[in-house]
Amino acid sequence: MKPLAGVRILEFDGLGPVTFAGTMLADMGAEVLRLTRGGGAEAAVFSDVGGEVLHRGRAAVGVNLKSDADREQVLTLAGRADVLIEGFRPGVMERLGLGPDVVAGRNPRLVYGRVTGWGQTGPMAGEVGHDINYIALSGALHALGEPDRPPRPPLNLVGDYAGGAMMLVTGVLAGLVEARTTGRGRVVDAAMTDGSAMLMGLFSALLSRGLWSPERGGNLLDGGAPFYRCYACRDGQFVAVGALEPRFYAALISGLGLSADEAPQFDMGGWPGLHERFASIFTMRDRDEWTAVFAGTEACVTPVLSLEEAPRHPHNEARSTFVESDGLFQPAPAPRFDGEVSPPRHQASITLDAALQRWS
Repeated sequence: MKPLAGVRILEFDGLGPVTFAGTMLADMGAEVLRLTRGGGAEAAVFSDVGGEVLHRGRAAVGVNLKSDADREQVLTLAGRADVLIEGFRPGVMERLGLGPDVVAGRNPRLVYGRVTGWGQTGPMAGEVGHDINYIALSGALHALGEPDRPPRPPLNLVGDYAGGAMMLVTGVLAGLVEARTTGRGRVVDAAMTDGSAMLMGLFSALLSRGLWSPERGGNLLDGGAPFYRCYACRDGQFVAVGALEPRFYAALISGLGLSADEAPQFDMGGWPGLHERFASIFTMRDRDEWTAVFAGTEACVTPVLSLEEAPRHPHNEARSTFVESDGLFQPAPAPRFDGEVSPPRHQASITLDAALQRWS
């Protein structure tokens, strides 16, 4: 049995963080009902963005939130739920008559999870935006990319997923623990600007101590260090090098055929020249040749795998990090509990009446 078995979650369908949060909660065993717009729920289950993966594990329920009858049924479901999650702009749920105060009147134990870009308050709360905008305002985007180029967005991993969805899930789970003790729910305000700012906490601390430069590409973890970055190989593929500790660095330079005298690790003034030397050496062999050279060593050198390659790597295969479902390789649920590898679940769409019966 999974840890969230028996927990009922009402998810208001959306894109980005709320969808990813719903996937995580469903993967952990919660019974999630995903409320979709309109009556065509069957078409919506797998046709939306990332549907085959990001909508797994829960049934889609078509609703018309402008209908008084449907809205009343949704309130009935909320009265029977443990958690509600939504990702609309501030005020939308209130205008629909489904805001936290109304729902709390039906279910004071409900944990009401809200994820937005700017948060529920503040002068920009009502403005539109996307992941790139939220991490730009938090300071995270400025640190990413090459020093002589514009900042490079890290897909939508930092804002939508790490700063939004995972903060929402963390807040929801904390609220569930409290509600079971006190009988009182919480409203969780997960803003992607807040979450991505928190993710940058280490670098804020380093900056305040003069140990981090605001200039991209000149620091230990942003590609400035020649022993913590990626290098191109002869075949146009790449390896990732993460030899931070002196012992690991010694293994790296040994594999590259260099001595400690030739390549002092923490002479920052020499880093640009050392980077060029490392880059020249890595172009002498193909990626998989370098992988073999460093296999079994402490050099912290790994191949940079594509999305097509990653499921076939022996380590990922041994752990079933990816699973195949209907011809599609997708990430297996994470984290694991008691070492159990659980395949992703898929559920058919159901009607609103069927959802009420299920939660009767």
